[in-house]
Amino acid sequence: MRAQTTLFSCLATFSLSAVSFAQAESGLASYYSYGKAGKGELTCAHRTRPFGSVLRVSYGSRSIQCRVNDRGPFIRGRIVDLSVPAAKALGMMSAGVVRVSVE
Repeated sequence: MRAQTTLFSCLATFSLSAVSFAQAESGLASYYSYGKAGKGELTCAHRTRPFGSVLRVSYGSRSIQCRVNDRGPFIRGRIVDLSVPAAKALGMMSAGVVRVSVE
């Protein structure tokens, strides 16, 4: 009985720790302006993260939090598309495409 309790505890701890880790990725980011009337929201497009989830995007010494509200980018090598307000907050407008870290 004690072995079963210990095994259950180990499995429960492993399951919780696996869920609590945020999957970090790095790659290229771009920004988009599809003619949508932006309300200054820091939003982004990501291929797999759930809608409404909040991502921390870092570029150089800057870091922002943006909400996933769209799918994309669909260009090889790019991992996230940022709204214009998010790109401005990150300081990447003049570069266009930059290497970022996403958590």
